[in-house]
Amino acid sequence: MKNDPLAPMREGTPLSKRQQLKLIWQLSTPAIMAQITSVILSYADASMVGRLGAEASASIGLVSSTTWLIGGLCLAASSGYTVQVAHAVGGKDYTRARIFVRHGILVSLCIGLLFMMAGLAVSRPLPGWLGGGEAIRPAATAYFAILAAGLPLQIMNYVAGGMLQCSGNMTVPAVFNILTCIENLLFNALLIFPSGTIRFFGWKIPGAGLGVRGAALATVISEGLGAAGMLCCLLTASGLLRLRQGEHAPFTLSELKKWARISVPQAFESVITGSAYVAFTAVVAPLGTIAIAANSFSITAESLCYMPGYGIGIAATTVIGQSYGAGRKDLTRQFSWMLTGLGAAVMAGMGVLMYLFAPHMIALLSPDPQVRALGTTVLRIEAFAEPLYGVSIVSGGILKGMGDTLSSSLLNLMSMWVIRIPLAALLARRLGLKGAWIAMSMELCARGILFLIRLKHSVSSDHA
Repeated sequence: MKNDPLAPMREGTPLSKRQQLKLIWQLSTPAIMAQITSVILSYADASMVGRLGAEASASIGLVSSTTWLIGGLCLAASSGYTVQVAHAVGGKDYTRARIFVRHGILVSLCIGLLFMMAGLAVSRPLPGWLGGGEAIRPAATAYFAILAAGLPLQIMNYVAGGMLQCSGNMTVPAVFNILTCIENLLFNALLIFPSGTIRFFGWKIPGAGLGVRGAALATVISEGLGAAGMLCCLLTASGLLRLRQGEHAPFTLSELKKWARISVPQAFESVITGSAYVAFTAVVAPLGTIAIAANSFSITAESLCYMPGYGIGIAATTVIGQSYGAGRKDLTRQFSWMLTGLGAAVMAGMGVLMYLFAPHMIALLSPDPQVRALGTTVLRIEAFAEPLYGVSIVSGGILKGMGDTLSSSLLNLMSMWVIRIPLAALLARRLGLKGAWIAMSMELCARGILFLIRLKHSVSSDHA
């Protein structure tokens, strides 16, 4: 537990406001930097695909919402045990935490294999279900099938990284996430383009020329390497969670019930949000190839703004999970409001930057002037929603740390399906992609307000 910033909190040591802010900063900074770096590298990733043309970009954009849906389900399945690890570590029951590590890896791997088989089964008809044109369906099918085959690696990435983070180690997952992104770019260069297309200091890089298929393979290979590295650190090098002999234990009904109580609502939330993204894509698809490509690139560009919020949300789950497990109700309340304010402030600043630099952000991703013009417009619409979007992201991380994932799922159900999708379908008919993004911005603001109300109730009740 040497150099563990959360140790004083678990020991019951009183923390001043300055110490609390320092702790939040220590835990948030690695996660924020990792998220920002991964987004910057994803820009380069999207730019590589963009060089293949609008149809290649549209084929990936068509199924991207579905890959997010399945990825969200994988994350939900791993969360049931990562949160339990945080609670056990917060309560200084380290043996129990290590048992949860073993059980969580096994459960997550089994679920990852199930998702892989389901994804492969639907890969062929999926582009047609989403309304994609005949020209982009074969590439979309191949891209989705390759990613589906790598889902067990993706869920191992989630569970290993999540458990390290919930133990208070934010640096190792951050480093491996950054390395994974760099590896993805390197494999993109080798697999997407034909030999000689990309030069490095005059040297022609050999390439397989696989196009969209190469982009998917690069993602799977890099995720596999990242998962292997984080699992190795978790099981052999983590001070609190590394495996010890003689600590085997059978699954218990109580831990499985708690896993279900955390994971099932979060999986439901992933279905709600993921299916809403799929529905949003279906709203955009009839608007044409330019709209599909602009929507996909704009979502990638916007992620530069909200990824810092997710970094703070990751830190929030760790801090709140351990303070909740330690029974520190006072700190749980104080940390909750500090984290929420920080998330709103950071994303407000990022929203200003996105509004100012929207043309340059899109220009990095696509050479098509029509895609650039439309992408710039929708990004500037979205910039106004960023502060309240930050509130919802960080509040969700706080509630997750408390073990309350049901509230998040219900609030997302209300905001996504009552506000975003009906409004997007209505406005897209009149205003095209601009109308769809106006609907998205209005929904994000409403979602932030709903989460604020729920957070106020949670931290003022005995639950906190």
